Amino acid sequence: MQPSEAVTARIHEEAAKLEEFFPRITSCRVVVEAPHRHHKFGELFHVRIEIGVPGREIVVSHEPSARAALSLEDEAAVKKHIEIHPDHKDVFVAIRDAFGSARRQLQDYAKRLRGEVKTHERAHDTGAP
Repeated sequence: MQPSEAVTARIHEEAAKLEEFFPRITSCRVVVEAPHRHHKFGELFHVRIEIGVPGREIVVSHEPSARAALSLEDEAAVKKHIEIHPDHKDVFVAIRDAFGSARRQLQDYAKRLRGEVKTHERAHDTGAP
């Protein structure tokens, strides 16, 4: 999709919020696409966020539902009660949700770095039958 000032501003706002959770972000690349255009469903937005952090890259891919990717012939086979998630019809909501997923992944990464994630100890084999 063509960049708009409003979408670009929202992405910059959301990216700035990520630094509150992890200030050591080295890069952040965001791609917003409208890959499917269908007269019944309107535009559906795909948001991909790649966040560079020390020793790792966190990738979030926020895509329309599986039904949105089906061809017209395949739609007849899909039950009518399955609907495209409405969040993907609004670019700002799709961006918000993608950055929400990125924020959760970033928080989990930060917790692992601080050693706050519990690990399960394996039971030692006692050799008893």
